[in-house]
Amino acid sequence: MLTTTAPLLRGIAIGAFLVIALSVARSELSRDAKLTTVLTFLSSAAWTLTGSEQSSILLGRPQLLLWMTFPAAGFFWAFVSCVFQDRPLRGFAFAPAALLLLLGIAATWSPAGPDRLLRAAFNVAAAALCLHAMVLILRSWRGDLVDSRRSSRGLILGIAALFAATQGAAGALHGLGRGGAWASVALGEAFGAVAIAALALAMGWLLLQARTPLFATPAALPKVTDARLVAAERVLLAKLEAFMDAGGWRREGLNIAALAHELGTQEHRLRRLINTRLRHRNFADFVNGYRIAAAKARLADPARAEATIASLAFDLGFGSLSPFNRAFRAATGATPTAWRRAALEAQIAKDTD
Repeated sequence: MLTTTAPLLRGIAIGAFLVIALSVARSELSRDAKLTTVLTFLSSAAWTLTGSEQSSILLGRPQLLLWMTFPAAGFFWAFVSCVFQDRPLRGFAFAPAALLLLLGIAATWSPAGPDRLLRAAFNVAAAALCLHAMVLILRSWRGDLVDSRRSSRGLILGIAALFAATQGAAGALHGLGRGGAWASVALGEAFGAVAIAALALAMGWLLLQARTPLFATPAALPKVTDARLVAAERVLLAKLEAFMDAGGWRREGLNIAALAHELGTQEHRLRRLINTRLRHRNFADFVNGYRIAAAKARLADPARAEATIASLAFDLGFGSLSPFNRAFRAATGATPTAWRRAALEAQIAKDTD
């Protein structure tokens, strides 16, 4: 029964992926969210279409469709980074997708025919990217201030990453001639068709809702008529601002749970306050606002011109240089070194006038 309905199930999945891509392309989402979402679901549709023997026989495996499938895991990784971590797209965001495309082309265009080792390397790389996407989803889960987005992480997108990683592992083992029991979960087989159809419909349900939870901007806090709740919120907001203004943001490893404990409140109340009242989508963005403001002041100070960027990052509460550079560039569009150089040059020009 499953074998005979597998083509229909794959057709349902392809249709759902294309509807998602078209709907998002016509939406008013940000450029970054729109681009990564459309690329992810177009490549997923191509991957589903070319992933079975029946499709290969009917279509003859056209090269353009194959090339669209190769970077699918890389696009998904960029999608997770953009949507769940609120990171602006940079050139390197599509480097994994480009690597997968090159590996896929090399594996299928080998002069001696399809190269088994290159195919295995391609599938291992795709599976590794999907697993890393799962790590990104899980690592930023607790600091996510958007309740609807937090709940959707494990329900669907974590499952999507796990499914894609499983497919990559199955493809790698099959390419090495060791498929065994993994063969039944491959995309071209019956169970793989069931899984991809269920996943596509679930993703469609999540992403095509009128109030899409993944992309929603922080909503304005609804009007509260209970005077006690209004007073409690004001007290909590005052405590939060006092703690941060006193330098609480400098604590390395500060997270939402530790801050809620420090302020003597529940985590969900603090998360809702920062999201709806202060308009932040994630906790790291909230804390980094204080850290980047302090970093700009210090980088522009001639008396601190000899201080290293690394020492500045550690002093501001960053665990290492890399997240500081990433956060600073996201906030200013420049690296700390370039920003310091421009600020000091401007200060010198001002002094010489």
